[in-house]
Amino acid sequence: MIRHRQPNAIPHSSAPFSQVVIDDTYAHFAGVVAADFPEGEAVLGDVGEETRAILNAIRSMLEEIGLDLRRVVRSDVHLASLDDFDAMDAAYREFFEEGHYPARTTTESPRLFGGSRVEITCMARLKG
Repeated sequence: MIRHRQPNAIPHSSAPFSQVVIDDTYAHFAGVVAADFPEGEAVLGDVGEETRAILNAIRSMLEEIGLDLRRVVRSDVHLASLDDFDAMDAAYREFFEEGHYPARTTTESPRLFGGSRVEITCMARLKG
């Protein structure tokens, strides 16, 4: 069964996508940027702080469905500039156990929503 969720951690959008789609095996999360939530706007422009704000929001969304960051098996990180890779990477490391990182792709996407410098999407394995 496929379920669609609007998490409390992210304000509702009228855009034609679901923030979280859960199938029988995984929870699939749409891309999250700091501009998606009011407190995130304060960190726009600081790649490390944007990364932390986004991963905190993802952590909250995971908790809403009974999961945590250890269940994340894949993430995709979009940076407005690959020059910001090291700053993003340093903040990203803070959220995952050393040696148990999700599979990850990082790409340059110069025009992210709301003037954001970082966007992260992920996939988490359901328990069981």
